[in-house]
Amino acid sequence: MGDGSAVASADIGRVEDQFFTIRDFRLGNGTVMPEATIAYETYGRLQRHGRNAVLITHGYTGSHHQAGRNPANGNLAGAWDGLIGPGKAIDTDKLFVVASNMLGSSFGSTNAASANPATGQPYGPDFPHITVRDIVAAQKALIEWLGIGHLVAVAGPSYGGYQAFQWATAYPDHMDAIVPVNTAPYGSANTARQLAEVTARLASDPEWHHGRYYGKGGAKTALTEIRVETLKRYGIEAALAARYPDPAAREAAIRETAADWAAKWDANSLIILRRALLGFDTRPDFARIKAKVLYVLCRTDALFPPAIAPAVMAALKAAGVDARYFELDSDLGHSSSGPEHAKWSPVLREFLAPLVARAI
Repeated sequence: MGDGSAVASADIGRVEDQFFTIRDFRLGNGTVMPEATIAYETYGRLQRHGRNAVLITHGYTGSHHQAGRNPANGNLAGAWDGLIGPGKAIDTDKLFVVASNMLGSSFGSTNAASANPATGQPYGPDFPHITVRDIVAAQKALIEWLGIGHLVAVAGPSYGGYQAFQWATAYPDHMDAIVPVNTAPYGSANTARQLAEVTARLASDPEWHHGRYYGKGGAKTALTEIRVETLKRYGIEAALAARYPDPAAREAAIRETAADWAAKWDANSLIILRRALLGFDTRPDFARIKAKVLYVLCRTDALFPPAIAPAVMAALKAAGVDARYFELDSDLGHSSSGPEHAKWSPVLREFLAPLVARAI
């Protein structure tokens, strides 16, 4: 495997996609996938004892590119580049960081576009019904394969926060802390409706072909429109306001961003990952959590508003969990955690410091 070593400056520099394949991966529903490949990046060095690692998880439509510059991602900086690197809050001079793609996602892991060994054709709508628990189980297999005996922390925003909570409840002895950001420990009560809606939107595209569009389309028109709406919910208009004060220019920039994403994204992944949230709720298992928790929400996040924090924190504390809450003061809403890294890096650094000191 590549070592993802940090360069001497405050930036990680060039990184690359790496891949790990699990053979005969058994899902929670009993289905066995002959092969399940997980794409990932690494930064920093793993110490001999294998206990100085942090796992970074990503959002619903995001990727595992979290730090440095990856040619496979157009050499753009990673989503949490301001948080991960030499001397940063997640300090790669001390920590080995693994940023894992989700099973079923569209950025290198096994998904609907992958060949179904049973047919030799893309899975398409026949991709197995996976859950958040399965996504995390695949990550655990990756972590073990890398020689990591114990994680300092699991951290991630949005859907990545779902995974962090799942890690803490499913594998309570495997990490010291979790940092779920702009997220909740449970899926939306409207997940079934949202799944039906996104499926109907995609099916309205003439190039959908019942999800068997490989080589003949891909519902890119519908996918682009969905992405425009998603970006606006995530707060992109506020993020672009200074750069594009003219509303028409701002709208054009948003559409260009959406079209670029849609060109790289497999529409079936929207369904696979939304379906994986059906019934997702870690609250009944809070008493299993042994990790410390830093729970971060953004003042303007419409998807996970700070109003949900008191109940989550009360439930964690009632279960005996050592939990801390921080509210990010930002106008950037759901997408704030990366661009606004300077506003919460000190809190994250302070939270991790005693755990890092113990791990190195």
